[in-house]
Amino acid sequence: MKTEERSDSSRPAEEPAAPAGRAGHRPDLVAAGVGALLVAVACGVGWAWQRSNGELQAQWPPLLASWNPHVGPGTPAALTVAAVVVAYGPALADRLPWRRLLLTAWATAMAWIFSLALIEGWYRGIARRLTTKHEYLRVIDRFDDIPAALRGFTDHIVVGPPGNWPAHVAGHPPGATLTFVWLDRIGLGGGAWAGVFCIVLGASGVAAVLIAVRALAGERLARRAAPFLALAPFAVWTGTSADGYFAGVAAWSIALLAVAATRRSLLAACASGLLFGWTCYLSYGLPLIALPLATVLLITRTTRPVLPFLTAALTVPLAFTLTGFAWWEAYPLLVERYYQGAGGVRPYAYWVWGNLAAATLAVGLATVAGLRRTLAATPSAALGALHPRRPAPTAEAALTLLVLAALLALLAADLSGMSKAETERIWQPFYFWLLPATALLPVRGRRGWLGAQAGVALLVNHLVWTGW
Repeated sequence: MKTEERSDSSRPAEEPAAPAGRAGHRPDLVAAGVGALLVAVACGVGWAWQRSNGELQAQWPPLLASWNPHVGPGTPAALTVAAVVVAYGPALADRLPWRRLLLTAWATAMAWIFSLALIEGWYRGIARRLTTKHEYLRVIDRFDDIPAALRGFTDHIVVGPPGNWPAHVAGHPPGATLTFVWLDRIGLGGGAWAGVFCIVLGASGVAAVLIAVRALAGERLARRAAPFLALAPFAVWTGTSADGYFAGVAAWSIALLAVAATRRSLLAACASGLLFGWTCYLSYGLPLIALPLATVLLITRTTRPVLPFLTAALTVPLAFTLTGFAWWEAYPLLVERYYQGAGGVRPYAYWVWGNLAAATLAVGLATVAGLRRTLAATPSAALGALHPRRPAPTAEAALTLLVLAALLALLAADLSGMSKAETERIWQPFYFWLLPATALLPVRGRRGWLGAQAGVALLVNHLVWTGW
């Protein structure tokens, strides 16, 4: 079976492979070393800071975790998945027919997430996660009358009035909670079904990212990124937190817009807009996904999908507003609730850079090395994209712009001060779009980088109890 190829003129030209000599590797290793040093400093400073006054509100900063070396039922499976992907992932990614690659990457990501979660056992690692006192499933019975619950939703955000929402319910628009209410309504209630739902949807983001990268930067770079996406270190937190589900929805919004822009698909533009509108009602921080979405249009140099995208996107806030929930009224109350809790205690002076150390653990050192190449290529890629008379961006330039947009969104979230700690979990929708930077690494050495990625996830999952 032949690999599918696109022939339309919107597809960027392919770039030659990155240099594979020692000189090409050395700066990447230095970048990875700087990332490791950032993590080490954040651990040392964070441990001392937390021990002195408890302000960081995290037992093992920069992660929200506690020291707990252990193994579990998922350990053999996790080691096996990692070994197989490191040994065979790059070759299979190069050779599998495209559709089969998408399904294989999705299935591998699910196996990786499930095996990591099962290190804690089925109950503790999956079935219980979304049923704790801070989680969405604790309020399912308060949504028997959904319109009434939405009309009164903002009344229970701030701590004080009777019946205030648990932390995660109050901290998100009601779309997040409604998802689990609807699962319960169709007979998939309880923590186990909720956990499986988040894992499957979260893992599907791997396929979405591959589709977007192929549409914008060509199939070669998408194939090179595939093993790294399937073996992402942040899988530790995808299984199981609702943020994995949020990341999957956001990823498909970007992927469908890329398809709409390159294939002139009205249906894909509408679906992308609808998913973006829903994304904004899953998390208050996810309107920042507009940055990668806008970058898709910049790369493809078209505004054709904008009208159907916006029309579909606006149906979601319209539906919520007519039902009684106003996003713009709820957000200031969420800010107040945030500062009533740990957000009001955690010092910005630590978390504004400690968050980046947590992000380094979540995306892995191979991604840090890839981001070095992204930043090095940014000036020429940006100048080319913004110059109206330049030809369409090359494959490498297109990938650079897409990754850069996600990085800028992440930095905006960091500087806002509304993400002090827990970013290893919260920023998953942005991490998905940083990992394709690994496609810029030299072909020689991919297995070593993949091993480093797997090693980070395995060490974190076996050495600490993450709580998510």
